[in-house]
Amino acid sequence: MTTLHDLKKQGFKGGASVKDEMRRNLLTKLRDQEPLFPGIVGYDESVIPEVVNAVLSKHHMILLGLRGQAKTRLIRQLVSLLDERMAVVKGCEIRCDPFAPLCSACKDKLAAHGDQIEVDWIHRDERYVEKLATPDVTIADMLGDLDPIKAAKSGHILSSEGAIHYGLLPRSNRGIFAINELPDLAPRIQVGLFNILQEGDIQIKGFPVRLRLDVAMVFTANPEDYTARGKIVTPLKDRIGSEIRTHYPETIALSSLITESEAFAQRSLPVFVPGFVRHTVEAVAFAARRDRRVDKKSGVSQRLAISVLENAISSAEQRALAYEETEIVPRIADIYVALPAVTGKIELEYEGEMAGGAVVARDLVREGLKEVFANEFGGANMRGLIDFFEQGGEIGVSDDRSALDLLATLSKVPGLLAQAGRILPERSDAPTRAAAAEFILEGLFAQKKIGRSDEGTYIAVERKSEEGPDLDRLERLARLKRQVN
Repeated sequence: MTTLHDLKKQGFKGGASVKDEMRRNLLTKLRDQEPLFPGIVGYDESVIPEVVNAVLSKHHMILLGLRGQAKTRLIRQLVSLLDERMAVVKGCEIRCDPFAPLCSACKDKLAAHGDQIEVDWIHRDERYVEKLATPDVTIADMLGDLDPIKAAKSGHILSSEGAIHYGLLPRSNRGIFAINELPDLAPRIQVGLFNILQEGDIQIKGFPVRLRLDVAMVFTANPEDYTARGKIVTPLKDRIGSEIRTHYPETIALSSLITESEAFAQRSLPVFVPGFVRHTVEAVAFAARRDRRVDKKSGVSQRLAISVLENAISSAEQRALAYEETEIVPRIADIYVALPAVTGKIELEYEGEMAGGAVVARDLVREGLKEVFANEFGGANMRGLIDFFEQGGEIGVSDDRSALDLLATLSKVPGLLAQAGRILPERSDAPTRAAAAEFILEGLFAQKKIGRSDEGTYIAVERKSEEGPDLDRLERLARLKRQVN
């Protein structure tokens, strides 16, 4: 059993606030050059420095950003800035400091037992409380209310502090209290937070008691009121010390790092995702954020890329098992199989609704693929491949064909496998070579240099001219016929 006397004997002192504690531990991490927020990618030069400034300034803070920008993950890591263990009065509902009790019950214990008052230790993870704001949250949920059953069991009269059932905020005392999606909180509930943000105390209705709580408040919100659910009342926003804007990854490379760390890739066989497949998945999300048919206020979450990659790997996994392949290697065709992961993650404008989610999703894949293909083969001469199709050649591919079968078909296109070998020269296995060759054909299709039928067969693109038929194509066909004869 630990008592207040033991704490004093070991040199412990009370009085430091939770914000002082976070500031002290943050300064230690900065001096030791420790990573502050492991797993948070793309915020090193923008969001994280602003969070550091807010903590050093002892501010309450709010993170503003569209969905899927790691706001919740970031605020949950703030708990690492707390001490590993904290002493509290044993049995206290609001975790009173044994050196300076807050509630009447702990004050009575200290008066009765002095330094022999019993003390418990709680881990820092227990000092983080998170609440998702919903319209049905009441002031009693947040602050507390009268509890007749508690009063009857303890023998307190209803006007006594002992009859109070404490809400989430008092139970977060000496810790971090986070509210996600703050605008969803009813305005009258937001008003109830005024005192804790400015004066540091709360008033529980019906009781002449003020609890001067020690809480670091953190909020998240979407800056665009795209669902018309509510807004942050101005006096509350004015009391929040730091407003920090989050954002989506600014490059495909950063986006790919996030997806790689989050996607489920531990499958029945080893998984190898070629770089061009991984980058195409990320480029789809970037294309969606640019597309005028996608609602910009809603945003396009990073979860789109994560879900698409997971679905693409699952499609490749089924193929690998069916053909007894030793490794799972997703292809571009598997990204098209993953279209449901795209349509479920985007909100469409009127123009997009008219076209249909599936059509928009396919266009986004093609747009992302075109960008990645241009980066990979920007200056390459693909004239020989294009001529094959313009001279009547056709190639059929699908996601359910084995790698060896697909390679045998693709080898009919002159120079295709040689071009594919340039992408990943260190790998010569059939699944990777087949994926690379298919990537080239899909890239040419995305650039509208070759066509593709509804059945998935690559063909020549139809070229039309105001002056008549494509004479160059007709001349090439005539030359081919002369060679055959």
